[in-house]
Amino acid sequence: MDRHRMTKGAAITLPGPAITTAARLYECPDCGQMQILPPLPQGVRAVCLRCEAVLRHTRRDPLLLPLALNFSALILFSLGATLTIMSVSTAGQQRLAGLVTGPAELEQYGLWEISLVVLITTVAAPLARILCMLTVLVGLRLPHPPAELRSIYAWVAHIRPWSMVEIYLLGLFVAYVRLSGMAIVDLGPAIFALGGLMVVMVLADYTLDEQAVWEAMEPPNRRWRRTLDANPDTPDRPAPNQHRWRIGCDTCGLVSRAAPGMRCSRCGFRLHDRKPGSLQRTWAFAIAALVLYIPANIYPVLTVVRLGAGSPSTIPGGVRELAEVGMWPLAALVFFASVAVPVLKLTGLGILLISTHIGTGWALHDRTKLYRIVDAIGRWSMIDIFMESILVALVQFGQLASVYPGPGAVCFAAVVILTMLAAHSFDPRLMWDSARLSASKADTRLPEPDAVVDRPRVEPA
Repeated sequence: MDRHRMTKGAAITLPGPAITTAARLYECPDCGQMQILPPLPQGVRAVCLRCEAVLRHTRRDPLLLPLALNFSALILFSLGATLTIMSVSTAGQQRLAGLVTGPAELEQYGLWEISLVVLITTVAAPLARILCMLTVLVGLRLPHPPAELRSIYAWVAHIRPWSMVEIYLLGLFVAYVRLSGMAIVDLGPAIFALGGLMVVMVLADYTLDEQAVWEAMEPPNRRWRRTLDANPDTPDRPAPNQHRWRIGCDTCGLVSRAAPGMRCSRCGFRLHDRKPGSLQRTWAFAIAALVLYIPANIYPVLTVVRLGAGSPSTIPGGVRELAEVGMWPLAALVFFASVAVPVLKLTGLGILLISTHIGTGWALHDRTKLYRIVDAIGRWSMIDIFMESILVALVQFGQLASVYPGPGAVCFAAVVILTMLAAHSFDPRLMWDSARLSASKADTRLPEPDAVVDRPRVEPA
C-alpha cells in the first residue's frame, strides 16, 4: 500500500519503505525557501510546498541506466550526422541533405551567423552533451573517479538548453510539408536515427537523478555523511551586515554555511547569494531582443523562386501564405513558434522584471509558473531557422526552383538567443525576496535572516 508523507518544507510521496538518500538541506531554486528533505526512497518526487518546484526526483537506477542510454544516443547521433536526412528531386535533378548541409549552404550565402547557430544547436551541443554525460557516468565507475568530473558535469546543465534535436526534427517536418508541393521528397535513414536520438535523450534525462550524480562525486570523507549542510563546524551566526549565511550552490545544489564568493566544497564553483547582476543582465538581453524583433518581422527571412519568378517572404507573410494554400495546421504551428512565442516571452519577461522592481507580493506563485513557462518555450522559436536551413540546402535548382535566405533570419535568430539568455539570467528567487522586503518595510521591521530552518515534522497524510 502506498504511503504519503508531508513535511513543512516539501510534499513527498513515498511508495515503499526502501530509503536510498540521506537527509539534506536544500534551497529551492525557484523561490529560495530553505527546507530539509528527509531520506527518500526510489522513484519519488519531493515538491516545494511554497512554489511547487520539484526539488528532487529519485530514480531506481540513477547511474547505470542513463549510462546505457547515453551510449545508445552516441551511436544514433553518429548515424544521424553521417547519413542522408532528406532528398529532393525535380525535372531530373536531385539534391541530398545531411545534418551539416544546411549550415554549409547558409555560410556560402554570407549568413555565417545563422550557420554557426544551426551548427551549434544541432551538432556541437548534442554531441558535447552526450560526451560529457558519458565521461561523467563512466568516470564514476572507476575505483578513484577524477576530480575533473565535477567541472565536466557542471557544463551539462549549461549545454542542455542549446541541444535542439527535437526542435530540428519539427523544423524538418515543416520543411517536408512545404517541399511536398514543389518537388518529389524522400526521407533518408538519418531522420529515423535522429528520431531515435530524440527519444533516447529524453529517456536519459528522465532516468537521471542529478543529485545522485553529485553525491557520487563527493569526496570520500563527506560521502553519505549525516550532516544537513556543508561546513557544519562553522558557527551558525551571520557575519556583520550579512543577510544570509547559508547559501545553496547554483551549480550542484549543496547548501553551505559560507559567505558569497567562497567556493562550494563539493563542486568547486563560487557561491552566490543570488545570480550576480540578474536584473541588469535580464533587462539588457530583453531590450536588445525587443529592438531586434522589429527588423526580424520586417525584413525577409527567405525568397522562394519558381520558374524564374518569386518574391521575398517575411515571417508573418510566410504564415499568411501557408494559410492561403489551406495548410492551416502548419500555419498555426509556424505562427505560434515564430510570432506568438517571442511576444509571450518578451511580455512575460517584462512582467517578471517590473513586478520584481516594484516588490509586489501579487500572484507570486503564478509569476513563478510564468517564469518556468518563459524559460521552457523560448527554444521552440528556432523551428523557422531550422526549416530555412533545410530549404536552402535542398531547393537549389536554378531558375526552376530555388530558395535563398534573407537578412530577417539573422535578426530572428538573435531574438531567440537573446530571449533565452534573458530567461537564463533572471533569478526567480528575487521576486520572493523583494516581496518579503517590501512587506517587512511596510511593517517597519527588517526581514529576518532566512538561514534558520525549522526541522519539519514527518506526519501521515
